[in-house]
Amino acid sequence: MSQQPPPTPPSELFSVAGKTVVVTGGTRGIGHMIAAGFVTGGATVIVSSRKADAVDATVAELSELGECRGIPADLSTEEGARGLAETVAAGNDHVDVLVNNAGATWGAPLEEHDSASWNRVLDLNVQGVFHTTKYFLPLLRARATADDSSRVINIGSIDAIRVPVFESYSYSSSKAAVHQLTRHLARHLAPDITVNAIAPGPFESKMMAATLEAFGEQIASSAPLKRIGRPDDIAGTAVFLASRAGAYLTGAIIPVDGGIATVG
Repeated sequence: MSQQPPPTPPSELFSVAGKTVVVTGGTRGIGHMIAAGFVTGGATVIVSSRKADAVDATVAELSELGECRGIPADLSTEEGARGLAETVAAGNDHVDVLVNNAGATWGAPLEEHDSASWNRVLDLNVQGVFHTTKYFLPLLRARATADDSSRVINIGSIDAIRVPVFESYSYSSSKAAVHQLTRHLARHLAPDITVNAIAPGPFESKMMAATLEAFGEQIASSAPLKRIGRPDDIAGTAVFLASRAGAYLTGAIIPVDGGIATVG
């Protein structure tokens, strides 16, 4: 029987120090929480967002914690995804982690859902994830090996696991597509790249602001853990997936929701 190697110390097992990480939609909400977690962990983080002023403000804020740069990009088009990858490639010879977080939502009665609002959500939430991943493949593969794979982390939603209360048809459909796309990409990009998804529940963000203002206490009280998500909850899961600790996971959809979608 072969001798097993000694266990990796936790400080190394969960380390992301020295990694190059791209976080789309990284200037607010869950994306900002994830970006801050990686910066604090010693990674070099590149955030993107459609609004240049938001990118500048986030870079100024997070640069006080560590290494952070920013690139404005509209990922609702294939050209935007290509442009982001090309700009990152101009200054980096590889990317270790791609976090596909940029997204949009829309809610309205069924009769009021039109093609324009449907396409706006699906273009960013699904095609944006697909094309961004596609154009980042050369950077993700540049240093990846089966023993030290690069990582893609997609941000889905618990609304793709359970039927949401609100009439957000395009949003829940788009996130269900992200979950399936995650599994499909995981199959074809292994072993050099792992692809997993985080399915967040309620967190404080611009997207959730109106809902939490109106129903925050009700949502928190109905959750098995009796609260909404905190920045460390989502950042910790992303760091885990990007670290040695998460190296043997691919194609997984991880609910981070206080139990709402799983035991609520």
